[in-house]
Amino acid sequence: MRVYNNWISIIILLTSLSASLFPFEGAAETEENRKKVYEQLNLFGEVFDRVRSTHVEAVNSKDLIRAAIDGMLSSLDPHSGYLAPESFQDMQVDTKGAFGGLGIEVTQEDGFVKVVSPMDGTPAFEAGIKAGDFITHVDSEATLGLTLAEAVEKMRGPVGSEILLTIVRVGETDPLEIIIVRDVIKLTAAKVRSEDKVIIIRVTTFNEQTTPNIKDGIKTQLAKLGGLKNITGFVLDLRNNPGGLLSEAISVTDMFLSKGEIVSTRGRIENDGERYNATSGDLAEGKPIVLIINGGSASASEIVAGALQDHKRAIVMGTKSFGKGSVQSILPIGKEGAIRLTTARYYTPSGRSIQSLGVAPDIIVAQKTKPLESENDKNLAGRKRLTESDLRGALSNDSLNEEEKKQMELDRAQQEKSAAMRLEDYQMAYALDIIKGLNIYNNENIN
Repeated sequence: MRVYNNWISIIILLTSLSASLFPFEGAAETEENRKKVYEQLNLFGEVFDRVRSTHVEAVNSKDLIRAAIDGMLSSLDPHSGYLAPESFQDMQVDTKGAFGGLGIEVTQEDGFVKVVSPMDGTPAFEAGIKAGDFITHVDSEATLGLTLAEAVEKMRGPVGSEILLTIVRVGETDPLEIIIVRDVIKLTAAKVRSEDKVIIIRVTTFNEQTTPNIKDGIKTQLAKLGGLKNITGFVLDLRNNPGGLLSEAISVTDMFLSKGEIVSTRGRIENDGERYNATSGDLAEGKPIVLIINGGSASASEIVAGALQDHKRAIVMGTKSFGKGSVQSILPIGKEGAIRLTTARYYTPSGRSIQSLGVAPDIIVAQKTKPLESENDKNLAGRKRLTESDLRGALSNDSLNEEEKKQMELDRAQQEKSAAMRLEDYQMAYALDIIKGLNIYNNENIN
């Protein structure tokens, strides 16, 4: 019984210390509360000792305690949990942009592992994993009953090894079995390109690379296009972006706001919150911004979308976001481990919470799936539709000079390119159309 008594003594000592650090409102209430805590800790110690001495198989005390800690934290909410030393080290690598695995962000819902989003260009993305998928089995072993950390650990493995995921997907009657080859995941946090004088910023995650990736990318595109005066607008693509560092979400939002609140956080203790405000300077100098989100846009992505939407700095389009409006703190525990604990909720500048609700787009635009082509469609695909100018002996247009005719041909080529994009990425094509429409409207008002 020596181990048992020492265990209880340690728990009581820690509890007394915690009570002195976080006192309750009244002395009587404090004493009553302490008594209840001692009783429950005594019960825990008794169960712990009984399991060690009586279970049919020998058990490891370290494993029991770790399981108890993880059970306590995972009972709070889907995002709190214990990080063993190896998991803590992996997480620190993740935020720097390179790690091994499948390339998916997952959470837990009603005991099931749910995909928040696959990351661009990763094995999971290439294999067809989608946001909202439920992973019911890993290598034919059920995930139900596992903690989130345990499920994630089962999905890790040597680079080049195969893993079989059983997926339940909304709209599919039967489970899907998908084989994925594990790989080293090297994420480029943000990629910047231009399309018809519009700068498109694709952000896949918010890590330490995000801000410099965006700034360097925009600088390159501005140099290519001859400066901001030749830019008609920006598209910020946050689809399937599961979030990341709060500091990076604030930094990215600040690029496009010159003043005002970006986000606030509020914890359990009154007046123990933080407010983050924009600094002067709008990188886009007032140019139109369209921001695209979907059900895989979560956490830090929702902070950016909510702030730019509240300030009416961007038109948010797409579909409703994931709805993760809580803040997790990483608190080192023991020699090398840590706990991930939900410590606050965050609120957009207008004071709304995103938690469980998500960001509702200003314009709802669902992504259209590419239609299956019949053999007849394939045969007709390469044929150009006839117009008046294709007819033999057609009259020429005498109202256009050569420069105007050349511009007309360029416009036609761009329209054909836009039509093709609608088949490949309908939401992006829609975003570009919005910016084009805003520019036409603004130019007409100026004139």
